[in-house]
Amino acid sequence: MTDRRLWSYKEIAAHIRVQPDTVRSYRKHGLLPPPDHVEGGKPYWYAETVRVWVASRPSNRGRKED
Repeated sequence: MTDRRLWSYKEIAAHIRVQPDTVRSYRKHGLLPPPDHVEGGKPYWYAETVRVWVASRPSNRGRKED
């Protein structure tokens, strides 16, 4: 089953253990996948999108998620 919860910068930051501003910077520099949804000008990503992105990040290959 696919996880269809939408995550904001805050949820992504908590997942990868960084500050939300770091996640914003990742997006600004093209390091974050495009948002799956935008509401009121705010971007959101499906949890599954984030998990796939985390698994493919060069510094995290082969690293287990919590």
